[in-house]
Formats: sequence, structure tokens, C-alpha cells
Amino acid sequence: MKEEINKLVEDIHSKNIDMGWWNCPTTGESLLGNPYVIGTKLMLVVTEIAEATEGYRKNLMDDKLHHRAMVEVELADALIRILDLAGALKCDLGGAIEEKRNFNSIRPDHKKDDRLKENGKKF
Repeated sequence: MKEEINKLVEDIHSKNIDMGWWNCPTTGESLLGNPYVIGTKLMLVVTEIAEATEGYRKNLMDDKLHHRAMVEVELADALIRILDLAGALKCDLGGAIEEKRNFNSIRPDHKKDDRLKENGKKF
């Protein structure tokens, strides 16, 4: 799975570079590494999640992919933005996901019994 995720990161990011999403549209200057652009792109992930929430809350269909639920399409948009950003930051996202899933499988506060305790994680 690690390799597949990292390949998707590479594919999405390289296509977004080719499409000009990582260059200033007026000057052509590269935006890679600009901390303000990175912060903006992180917040764009948040907007996709907000749109997914609204679609779920109102049980809406997507306005562009009419045969799909809005929540599904907006989650896809959020994931595309995350994968693109991971490519820009040269993250080993596949490796990080693999390690984090392994860690979460053994951490006490993720076990059902601990979650049911007073002050346990309810969600």
C-alpha cells in the first residue's frame, strides 16, 4: 500500500505542476516552498472538508458529478489536495500512513475498553 500511495502522490502532484497550480498565474514564478502558499493549500483542504460536511448534512448530490453524493466528491477533492501538498513537501505519505496505522493499532486510547472509560475518547 505504501508504494501505491506514494505513486498517487507523485502522479497527482506532477499533473498539478503541469497544469500550473504551483506557479503564479501572472508571473510564472514557482510557488513551491512558499510558506504562505503551503498554508493556503492546507486551508483549502479544510474548505473541501467543510463542503463535504455541508453535502452530508443536507444529503446533497454533487453539482458537477451529478451521479455522486457531494460528500463523496468533496472528500475526493480533499484527498487530492492532501496528496498534491504531500508531493510538494516531498512527504513519504505512504510510509507515514503505514507507520501511523501500526502505531494506532497498539495505542491504549484507541482500544474499545479504554474508549469506554470515563474521559475516554468518545469519537
